[in-house]
Amino acid sequence: MIDNYAQLIFDLGDEVSLNRDDFIVSDSNKDAMTWIDSWPNWPVNFPGLNIFGAPSSGKSHLANIWKSKSNALSINAASLDVLNVRELLIDHKNVLVDNFDNSWREETLLHLYNFIQELGGSFIVISEQPVSQMDIKLPDLASRVSTLSTVELKKPDDEIIKGVMRKLFKDRQIDVSNDVVNYLCRRMERSFEEVRRLVDRLDKISLSEKNAINLSLARRILQETC
Repeated sequence: MIDNYAQLIFDLGDEVSLNRDDFIVSDSNKDAMTWIDSWPNWPVNFPGLNIFGAPSSGKSHLANIWKSKSNALSINAASLDVLNVRELLIDHKNVLVDNFDNSWREETLLHLYNFIQELGGSFIVISEQPVSQMDIKLPDLASRVSTLSTVELKKPDDEIIKGVMRKLFKDRQIDVSNDVVNYLCRRMERSFEEVRRLVDRLDKISLSEKNAINLSLARRILQETC
C-alpha cells in the first residue's frame, strides 16, 4: 500500500529534496512507485524493471530514490566499453541504466545484464520508450530485455502539479492561496519545468514590486506566455 505522501518526481537541482518522504503519489506514478517501494522484495528470479516516460515525467527523480535505497551503480554513458563493465561492478550488484536509447552499445548492455544476473542483483533501465519496443539489433539482448517488467510514468496530473507548486512556494517561504494555485494549474502548460518557471517568475516579480502573489499577478504572468 502506498502512503499518500507529497512527493516531487522531477529534478530541481538544489531547490528541493529528492527524499522519498517528499513524494506526491498519484495515478500518474503510483505503479512505478509501488515497484520502488517494494524493493528488495521483488519476485524471485525477477530479471529487472524498465521505467519509461516522456521527458519531465519524473523518471530521473524516481530512479534517484531507488539508487539511494539500493546503493545502485548509476550508468548513463552510451559509449561505455564492455571491458569496463566487470570492473565497475566490483563494489555494486545493483545497476541503474539511465537515459537508455538506441545510441548505447548493445553488447555492453548485454554483458551488464548478464553480470547482474550472476551477482543476483537488481537492474533498472530508464528510457523514454519501452525498451522492448526499441529497434535492438543484437538478438540475445532483444530476448533479455523483452522479459523486463515495464511500467510507465504518465504526464503529471493536477494533484502532482499543485503539490509541486505548493512545495516550491513553501521552499521560498512564500504563502500563496489555494485560489492562485488552482488558477495557475488550470491554465498552465502541463510540465514540471513550467511549474518551476512560474514559481520563479512570480517570486521575482512580487519581490521587485513589493506585492503579494495574488490572482492579478498570476493572471499577468500567464499572459506573458500567450
